[in-house]
Amino acid sequence: MEEISKISCENYRSTVYENPEFLAYFHEATPQAELGFLNIGSRPTRRKASVGIGHLRAIPWVFAWTQTRFVLPAWLGVGAGLKGVCEKGHTEDLQAMYKEWPFFQCTIDLIEMVLGKADIPIAKHYDEVLVSKSRQQLGSELRGELSTTEKYVLVVSGHEKLSEDNRSLRRLIESRLPYLNPMNMLQVEILRRLRSDDDNHKLRDALLITINGIAAGMRNTARV
Repeated sequence: MEEISKISCENYRSTVYENPEFLAYFHEATPQAELGFLNIGSRPTRRKASVGIGHLRAIPWVFAWTQTRFVLPAWLGVGAGLKGVCEKGHTEDLQAMYKEWPFFQCTIDLIEMVLGKADIPIAKHYDEVLVSKSRQQLGSELRGELSTTEKYVLVVSGHEKLSEDNRSLRRLIESRLPYLNPMNMLQVEILRRLRSDDDNHKLRDALLITINGIAAGMRNTARV
């Protein structure tokens, strides 16, 4: 667990705090910047006037990534940690931990649940429409990390697919997709237009509708 934690922390920090392009990518790829326009919170999205990632409140940080179906704060670093330990020959140890240690099993199951709600094609669409060409490679790398996380979570759990042992949850997720996917498409287009016309109150109202709809569909809105 110490080794997983070490690798995971290094991976997370190198992406979020040490990559100079990450903050700009975050602002472009998610509706975080636009959340301040909307009367949906009791406090500012930041603790201080600084634009740094460290002063962003936890709820808008997670909320913004959940809106784009990337849910990055829930899994970033997990795949790197599990992969690193597996590559050192501890795959069977992790599988035994999953079967015999309730805390570890619950943690992996929660991550697996969130991964079941993530959607790589939807996240990619946000990038293709909203992110500068110079930063789209970062988005591609992050989606690769999401795929790696899914792979190694399944290796540890022994499941063939996400939420395999929770069919009711899988059915719930699948039943929402016909409603969620169009709302995400609408949100991307609204953000594209709003960023060239940020005083357009009709677009702001439309954005709020999509935010509420996606939050209702995802369920995990602030904490995962």
